[in-house]
Amino acid sequence: MRRRGERAKAAADEEVKSAGRKAEQGAEEYQCTGLLEQDFPELCARAGITAVPKVTPRPAPSFPADEEPAQLPLPEALAAIERKFGSFQPRIQVERDHGDPQSVRAVFLRGWKMEEDRLGVLSRCLPALAGLRALQTLTLEGSPLPELTFPTLMGSDSTLAHLSLRNSSMGDAGARHVGQSLAALGSSNRSLVSLVLSFNRISDLGAGYIAQGLRLNRSLLSLSLANNDIGDTGATRLAEVLGPFALTHAEVVERRRLLLAEALGRSLTIPKDSEGQSEQRSSMAPDKLLPAKYGKTPAKKKESLRKEETRQPKKPPEPRAARGRDAKASGQEKPSPEAADPAHPLLEEARQEQGSVVLPGNRALLNLNLTHNRITERGLGAFLAALEGQQREKKPKVPGQQGLLCLSLQKNRIPAHSPALARLRELLPPQDALPSTPCQEEQQDPGT
Repeated sequence: MRRRGERAKAAADEEVKSAGRKAEQGAEEYQCTGLLEQDFPELCARAGITAVPKVTPRPAPSFPADEEPAQLPLPEALAAIERKFGSFQPRIQVERDHGDPQSVRAVFLRGWKMEEDRLGVLSRCLPALAGLRALQTLTLEGSPLPELTFPTLMGSDSTLAHLSLRNSSMGDAGARHVGQSLAALGSSNRSLVSLVLSFNRISDLGAGYIAQGLRLNRSLLSLSLANNDIGDTGATRLAEVLGPFALTHAEVVERRRLLLAEALGRSLTIPKDSEGQSEQRSSMAPDKLLPAKYGKTPAKKKESLRKEETRQPKKPPEPRAARGRDAKASGQEKPSPEAADPAHPLLEEARQEQGSVVLPGNRALLNLNLTHNRITERGLGAFLAALEGQQREKKPKVPGQQGLLCLSLQKNRIPAHSPALARLRELLPPQDALPSTPCQEEQQDPGT
């Protein structure tokens, strides 16, 4: 009897495993179309997921009316309540451009915890959405993320511009993946503009990982690390990235490789005008050497040379630089490839200091939110030193060289009458420097 029970149990386990393998094979065979309403339920069904959250359009924001609403009949009142509180049900909301189903520009998932298997299915749908070049905003709040999703969301091939991972329980391990996705030695993210990592239990160790990613990232403009567990050590690591820092040995080797590749690329690309001039010089060289070798040329040969020169068409005069609208139009017609492709951060102008190669630091980051952490005056001093260095070498007219403009440090362990805090307010612009009331989104407790 025991053997029969064991055989039956083994057969049942084998059936479950085979069903799982078939679901995985079906999910692998399916090619995403870019329509999230179609791809997500189909992949969930192929993976054997029964409870599938709905994919619905995001409702337009509604503002309260000044007048009191009229008394509605019971069916209409129930429908209004369902529309009002329907967003709290587990669902994925999408926002499109002009109602086009293939122009999803934003995906929102907030207010409920999404299981790992469903997040895996959603991560499979995202590359197809990004391939349409319309998805710009992604909000995944309140759901722990698997490690494999970070390269998809923040890798070098990602097209996302705004990413919110608020209250995702990532901790320091997730912060390490975030830092590696922002920038590594061989690749970096060039599309992400704003990143929200609040309420994620990130400590000094995780802040160091993120600071390591900011060393070679020049696309991120706004970073929120509010409501975490960052102290003076993590604040110092973040402040060091904003000022000049020395390159490591691996970064110096990569910088030399990039400089060599750039020099070889310039030497290999020879302009056509210079090629024509060199060919003309090589063709004319024997004629010029003949008089020196054989003496004076006879009069007949001089006449033939003059005839050949007259036969050669003259080069048209080079057009002058157009002014006004013509110059702008010509500049738009032929954009330079160097301007379209930004230079690698390791190719920035560097200086030698005590045997080290020193870069000017990250001056692309404009907004840093560190509200409600454990930073004291020691961490504040590190930020003050970094900002003073940015002000001394500030280049406001150069793109990506403006430096930090907004630093939020409320709800930390800094005295209100600190001299360093007063000096920091003087350095930052008055309209954005240390606002008295933090953003409600960062101050509100997620409750999960």
